Amino acid sequence: MEQFEPVIVAFCCHYCAYTAADTAGSQRLSYPVGVKIVRVPCTGKVDAKHLLTAFEKGADGVLVAGCLVGDCHFKDGNVKAARRVEFTKKYLEEIGIEAERLEMVRMSAGMGREFAETATAITEKIRALGPSPVKGKNCCCGKAA
Repeated sequence: MEQFEPVIVAFCCHYCAYTAADTAGSQRLSYPVGVKIVRVPCTGKVDAKHLLTAFEKGADGVLVAGCLVGDCHFKDGNVKAARRVEFTKKYLEEIGIEAERLEMVRMSAGMGREFAETATAITEKIRALGPSPVKGKNCCCGKAA
C-alpha cells in the first residue's frame, strides 16, 4: 500500500521565514517535498480566506511562518497573523476539520535548520491525521475541490 504524502501550503514572510527556507536549502538541509511555499510580504497580509482557500484547493495542512515577535518588518503583522490563525482554527473545528491542520510558527532568517525541522514535523503530524476531509469533496458549484 502506498504511504500518504501530505501537501502542506506554507505561507512564509519574505524577510524571515522565506529566507529561513532558503537558508535550509543553502545548508543542504532537506524537508518534505510536499511542503509548498507561498512567499508573502508579511504574514499580516495572510487573511483567513487565504488559509481556507488553501484547504479548498487540496492542502492537507497549512503553515503560516512569520518573523519573531518584535522583529516584523511591518511593525506587528506577525501578531495580527497569529490572531487570524487562532480565529481560523476555531472555525475549522466548527466545520469539522481538525484545528491541528493549521499552525503558525515564528523564526528568523538564519533559522534554516528550524525551518526544515518544522516542515518535517508538521508533515508527520498531518500524515498521522490522514488526508484532509475537504479533499475530493464537491464545492458549492458542483466541481471537485
